[in-house]
Amino acid sequence: MNYWIDLFTGTTWDEFRKDGASVSGFRHRMRNTVSKIQQGDILLCYMTGVMRWVGALEVLGPSDDKRHIWSVADFPVRLTVRPLVMLDAENGVPMEHLEGRVEFYEFPADRGKFKGFLRGSPRVFKRPKDGDLLVEMLRGAEKNPVARPVDPAKLARKPLFKVQRKKGRKAIEALVSIPEREDIEGDTKTADGESSTASSTQHVEIQYRLLRLGSDMGFNVWVARNDRGKTYNGETLGNMSRMVEALPTQFNEATNKTIELIDVLWLKGNSIVAAFELECTTAIYSGLLRMSDLLALQPNLNIKLYIVAPDERRDKIEREIMRPTFNLREKPLSEICGFLPISDLTEKIKGIQKLGLTSSMKPDFLEQVVEYFTDEE
Repeated sequence: MNYWIDLFTGTTWDEFRKDGASVSGFRHRMRNTVSKIQQGDILLCYMTGVMRWVGALEVLGPSDDKRHIWSVADFPVRLTVRPLVMLDAENGVPMEHLEGRVEFYEFPADRGKFKGFLRGSPRVFKRPKDGDLLVEMLRGAEKNPVARPVDPAKLARKPLFKVQRKKGRKAIEALVSIPEREDIEGDTKTADGESSTASSTQHVEIQYRLLRLGSDMGFNVWVARNDRGKTYNGETLGNMSRMVEALPTQFNEATNKTIELIDVLWLKGNSIVAAFELECTTAIYSGLLRMSDLLALQPNLNIKLYIVAPDERRDKIEREIMRPTFNLREKPLSEICGFLPISDLTEKIKGIQKLGLTSSMKPDFLEQVVEYFTDEE
């Protein structure tokens, strides 16, 4: 008997259980691996995002079930299973409880990648005793449940989204991923060698200034969801004037997921007037990728896009934005997304506020300080 990992999100685990928890499925490319799973083997269920072990399933054999069970994908290579243990995410076994006790999490340095064990499923456990331990811990959690809060956003996270793309004259369905933001925490060093604590403070300050400016100009404003609890100048970003709680709903789910991760938005009604990505604490390409994803999902979208960064990162931004993946598009990103140096932007904002001109300003004033990188240079 072998143990195998079976990966779920909060959504797919919920859909699996609502369907009766009798069929587990995998992607078509995993068919050869699935064929090695035998009757009596155990699938140990891990919920990504919240990092909890939530179940153990006994394999009864292959399944020819073709019902629509999961919303994100078909997972057509299927097995008939019998639940041995099934837990809610709040009562699941946290991954950190396995540190130093299993082959794939021997040391603190293994956290995150876990020696590649979580890259896909099914994947066999190298040591049967690790599977024995997990079954024991799952049964213990079932018998004596302990409620540990989970982040609702991580619980509801969807790894893939359905979109339409053109193939010739036809529109076909495709799956895309929308990665979460990667923020730097603690007093470490950024790729440019500066303290991440200092650059993180600068990041929040510029968010604050852009939100305040947009609000004073009469726009509704939006700040990235995971930044709403941050504070500057005694104000919590998520509670600032004219802050909206929900984005316009005219876009598909993948587009909305991309938009809600952008650092700052200025909005007028259901329209996005301007979008700002701040690159003080993260790798520059992360913001560019978000902008590029947005344009790929909505190629006819006509809004102002800006990368805001310290002056000394100008050359790095130019090199990144001129990459083939961005610049060989039908609409090159370098022609649409401009660079706003923090020093020039801050000076401009302070000048406008000092003269009391904010309420009469239009977004076009940003064109006086923005720089576009094009091959015409």
